[in-house]
Amino acid sequence: MEELKRLLDAIIDDKLCQVIISNPADKTKGSKVKIRPVLLKDMLMFQETLYRENKVFHSNHGAEEIKKRLLCYLEGQFRQAELTTLEYTVTVLVSKKGKVTIKKKGRMTGDGGDEAKRQDVLCHNRTKQYILEEGKPVDFLVGLGVQTPDGRIVKAKHDKFRQINRYLEFIEDIVKKLPTDRPVKIIDFGCGKSYLTFAMYYYLHVLQGYELEVTGLDLKEDVIDMCNALAKEYHYDHLRFEKGDISTFAGAETVDLVVTLHACDTATDYALEKAVKWGARVILAVPCCQHEVNRQIACSQLANILKYGLIKERLSALITDAVRANLLEEMGYETQILEFIDMDNTPKNLLIRAVKKEGMRPKKAGICETTRFLHVETTLQKLLEERAE
Repeated sequence: MEELKRLLDAIIDDKLCQVIISNPADKTKGSKVKIRPVLLKDMLMFQETLYRENKVFHSNHGAEEIKKRLLCYLEGQFRQAELTTLEYTVTVLVSKKGKVTIKKKGRMTGDGGDEAKRQDVLCHNRTKQYILEEGKPVDFLVGLGVQTPDGRIVKAKHDKFRQINRYLEFIEDIVKKLPTDRPVKIIDFGCGKSYLTFAMYYYLHVLQGYELEVTGLDLKEDVIDMCNALAKEYHYDHLRFEKGDISTFAGAETVDLVVTLHACDTATDYALEKAVKWGARVILAVPCCQHEVNRQIACSQLANILKYGLIKERLSALITDAVRANLLEEMGYETQILEFIDMDNTPKNLLIRAVKKEGMRPKKAGICETTRFLHVETTLQKLLEERAE
């Protein structure tokens, strides 16, 4: 194995393209291993992919660790390895008695295509192709402190930049549901500092060419004043912000798209009821601070689960969103619950997306039976029942 150790010392560096380890002695321990170089936070690492039965296992290692793992694999578990670099290919064969044979063969690198391919492989964490691209300044992103004037993302705002682009992906998915023969009417309840409201306006109006009438609603007067000033500065002529409460808002008769992001507790329910009343074509809701079900839930069959406060809180939030989604289905919407952003950034990461189905009759989803079993009644249930009376 000394010759193999010397080979690995020479070959495991930034010129390696890939390693394929095969011909297992025992397939139950693994049928194949692939190793490739990757850049993780600008550090050269080696990603190992182990194929075992119908499962795949990934792990990342430094150069010295991956050499040890390679030797371990070839000391009994596997009998063949092919190591490919920019300059040559090496085949390693291990007999049943442990004899190692190494065959080295030069490679034709042609016009540099191998180097380009290797660089692409190395960029495991290469820049994601966002709808709003890094390096291209956007007025509202600069104004809200997400970008510098030359388009670079402010270090502390990378998560916000990703969140904005993730949100625009949801908008992109439903854009064809919006009318094109008249201005699209949009209400954003609880808009806050309006990163996402400005992003939505920019995407739909500037990038997609839709005529819009967008209203952002929030309770904080200073925030409203700031957002109106920015909209005026960017010449977003059909975007306005108003101070108002979701539950009492009466400033529209028909709305095409209703957005409610991080509206606290039952404020989301009032926004959803308004959207249903208006017959909104699309609803996007990211709930927040859901306490209502947590205060009510009482179910003897789940007592051993609900006795843990944290579990009860999280389960109550999930139940709340599931009830809302089912109620929207009952009102004629095709509804999904999707991950908004990574759980690492915030636990409040679920988005309810509901699209009105033309010609779809309201149907009973049976959710009331579930809520009776749990001894809960949500605000959205009450609001929709009042409308039906």
